[in-house]
Amino acid sequence: MTRSSPESAPIIALPCGTIRGAARDGVSIFLSIPYAAPPIGAHRFAPPQPVVPWTGERDATRAGPCAPQRIKPFPALDLIALVGDGGARGEDYLTLNVWAPSGAQGRPVMVWIHGGGFVAGSKDAPVQDGTSFARDGVVCVAINYRMGIDGFLPIPGVPTNIGLRDMLAALRWVQDTIAAFGGDPDNVTVFGESAGAMAIADLVASPLAKGLFRRAIVQSGHGAMVRAIPVARRVVDALAKRLGIAPTREGFASVETERALDAVETIALPTAKIDLRDNEGREPVFGISRFIPVFGDNVLPERPIDALAKGAGAEIELLIGTNAEEMNLYWVPTGVKAKLKGLLGGFLARKVMGKAQPRAGALLKAYRRGDRRRTVGDVFAEATSDLVFRWPARRYAEAFRGRVHLYEFDWRSPACDGALGACHAMDVPFVFDTLAVASGAKGIAGENPPQMLATRIHKLWVQFATDGSLPWPEFDRETRQVYQLARGEAVHEPVMPVAPFLP
Repeated sequence: MTRSSPESAPIIALPCGTIRGAARDGVSIFLSIPYAAPPIGAHRFAPPQPVVPWTGERDATRAGPCAPQRIKPFPALDLIALVGDGGARGEDYLTLNVWAPSGAQGRPVMVWIHGGGFVAGSKDAPVQDGTSFARDGVVCVAINYRMGIDGFLPIPGVPTNIGLRDMLAALRWVQDTIAAFGGDPDNVTVFGESAGAMAIADLVASPLAKGLFRRAIVQSGHGAMVRAIPVARRVVDALAKRLGIAPTREGFASVETERALDAVETIALPTAKIDLRDNEGREPVFGISRFIPVFGDNVLPERPIDALAKGAGAEIELLIGTNAEEMNLYWVPTGVKAKLKGLLGGFLARKVMGKAQPRAGALLKAYRRGDRRRTVGDVFAEATSDLVFRWPARRYAEAFRGRVHLYEFDWRSPACDGALGACHAMDVPFVFDTLAVASGAKGIAGENPPQMLATRIHKLWVQFATDGSLPWPEFDRETRQVYQLARGEAVHEPVMPVAPFLP
């Protein structure tokens, strides 16, 4: 039951209790609605538990806490708009936001899963405000989930992939509840970027996600960033040793939050020297995060790409894509790309890449293409972009047995004196039509980004979520049609030089 008027806030009676939101410019906004019980005490290392009912009206007008995390300053850029500021500390963070057109009925639903390397990020990051989607007729949902030790550490005696299980619980909440906000539970699109996109790519292949969403949009993600449980257990052992605890549920439950975050930061450093290569000598995450989903449980019984090849998720309509210069976000503001020059630069590039790729020297040579004018930094940035993001996304699309469209975000940001380019996460403010919060002297989009492009990209996402249609051909191995968003047309994309170096 919903009741509202121009003078009053929207109020909705849910199975667990009544919530009161806010209304602004024809959009009803509800923040931090619980979809599971707080993950504390006996619930801390347990699958998501049912919400505890409340009495009276719950205030849903303020952002609540997010999963425990630390946000580090980023050189030359202000990324708070993209990932949030770390949020307030609190226990009740398995919550979600809803933005809905006022008076909506039977509208398409889009569920956003944020990125942040599975250790950071929040549903409340300013760039991910769902108002523009609601303005254009979509009921938009954004969720929090457990991260780091609590969400993606395969501790003996603890269910694996707890973070993914949280996402599944949120999607079940949407199926059961979203009609109360005017959404159609039979027309749900799940979308996300970076770690959120990796998670969605995994859920497409998961037997536990069947029937929870109709479409998926995977932005700078794929299903290759997963580890076998025995490999991921090396992180468990390393953390337990650093914390001086037993590598068990009881051991980790005894560690207070701030001390656990200290340990997470420490093992993220290259000096931690945790060997996370698989039996072929590859590290699928390239050191970006120690915490990622694992396969070999009931959430992901096998590698997602192997499951796709057998037809998993084929009933889902898929839109997947990457940015043209993904790794510039990591190599440009930090100065790494500029410093990789000459023979010493080549040695360092091979050494860094060799930690994740057994044939690093040959791969870098393949990307030089005989052009001596290209610096080692240029070659390294292009090769790692393809290695970590772009080619695995194409392999995911090739393995998928359903309908799939592929895009490339190719607009180049003027930030960092024009060197940042079409880097990782650059697409997000365009998708949400929130360029204002990502622009400016330290904004990732730089000064005066093109609003017309944001309007067009946002419209494409709304259109796909509404009826699955897109204005370019499906992707297949032969024609390899990839839609370049800034250019506004699909082109044939040749196989990348990295292809022989990855499975």
